[in-house]
Amino acid sequence: MGYNRPVVSWTCEELIRVGMITEEIVVLVSTALANWKNVLISGGTGTGKTTLLNAFASLLPHSERIVVIEETAELGLTHPNLVRFEARRAQPDSPAITIRDLLRATLRHRPDRIVVGEVRGGEAFDLLQALNTGHSGSMSTIHANSGELALVRFASCVLQSGVDLPYQAIRLLISESIDLVLHLERHRGCRSVSDVIRVAGYRAEADAFDLENARDSTLRLSAVP
Repeated sequence: MGYNRPVVSWTCEELIRVGMITEEIVVLVSTALANWKNVLISGGTGTGKTTLLNAFASLLPHSERIVVIEETAELGLTHPNLVRFEARRAQPDSPAITIRDLLRATLRHRPDRIVVGEVRGGEAFDLLQALNTGHSGSMSTIHANSGELALVRFASCVLQSGVDLPYQAIRLLISESIDLVLHLERHRGCRSVSDVIRVAGYRAEADAFDLENARDSTLRLSAVP
């Protein structure tokens, strides 16, 4: 089964004190979630993606039905109407249960929000499908070296699903599904959010995402291949 990391339980207030986030970022994210916007957290290994996901997911209303999907249980949410799903490796007497399987099963549980521990492969397509069928206000993480590259990596993960869609159509779907990207970096042992990006759209003719600095509303064009 492998090594299970301890359940993460840092609060936003604690993360502000240690310098990972600011009060401004908490307001931005909490407002986005209150308005049913979808949030993606990106970063490299050991930057605190799961820690930040847990802190922001804890802000979700306790009156809502939340489904958490993880490879290994790490999130320490305590919502009363919480449903947890955990992937399982193949066993001698039972088949594997993947994140893709769990995302498909999740829709039958009529969740208000979906929290996916990390997007790593073809489950990205199933998550996009969920976000576009009435499950907005959801959250996940992805491994990437920048907020812009997180969207490119997400598109690559969708392709791993084997879906027969043009690459530009996938990128357009991502721009319509992911509203806010927070990128984490680690510098000299300190982890912090270095970028907060609002996804404003996608231009097929330029094959580029329209991205906005959520802190000062500065628009920029991402043409990362």
